[in-house]
Amino acid sequence: MNEIPFPQLPEMTAIWQDTLDWQPTPEQQNLFQGLYQLIVEFNQQLNLTRLTDPDEFWEKHLWDSLRGISPLLSGKISIPPGEKFIDIGTGGGFPGIPVAIALPNCSVTLLDSTRKKITALTSILEQLNIKNTIPWVGRAEALGQHPRQRESYQFALLRAVAPLSVCAEYSLPLLTIGGLAILYRGHWTTEEEKQLTSAVKQLGGVIESVDAFTTPLTQSIRHCVSIKKVKYTPKQYPRSVGVPGQKPL
Repeated sequence: MNEIPFPQLPEMTAIWQDTLDWQPTPEQQNLFQGLYQLIVEFNQQLNLTRLTDPDEFWEKHLWDSLRGISPLLSGKISIPPGEKFIDIGTGGGFPGIPVAIALPNCSVTLLDSTRKKITALTSILEQLNIKNTIPWVGRAEALGQHPRQRESYQFALLRAVAPLSVCAEYSLPLLTIGGLAILYRGHWTTEEEKQLTSAVKQLGGVIESVDAFTTPLTQSIRHCVSIKKVKYTPKQYPRSVGVPGQKPL
């Protein structure tokens, strides 16, 4: 009895080029396919994603992950080899694993507090032989106070993690001066911008840009908010989880 072949991801070469001014190499395309297949396989035991259709996976996991770093992919912002990224609350590995595949000369730490998810991602990365990632079980509140981790990353990525002010408090303590936090969001309002502006000021950052766009297949509205760290974050941030009376900035 012949096995049913696993669905193939669409290549979307023209869309990659038109929207990101970049396209994956054949090797990277193979890694995307392998990632898709392994995520779906692990999904049978552990909820890593609800998106298993090839087109949905391509748009909402691969394309969306890399849209957040499009200036780096196109060369509009040049980065030297060895730059350190951290994906805070990586969940099923997004956006961190696609970023690691697209930027093989950089290091990507995948941070999540759920050990089962990190264990699954570790296995996936080993099977795909992706070596520029560091899976890490932990919380951003603790990592941001770790002397070897605080102010050691050039980029922080956060997708669907927490309210904006909380994302800023998680990410900015981990960044070097001049580092960039990239917040992946859906809709974006003037009120949200006011709240975030106040929070990042306390944390030593400024909102550098708000990039609005639509996804290429479903025309969904998305935003990427970039926060630049311009001075040191006060030592009390990030605050410990569960402090009584603690409110978002």
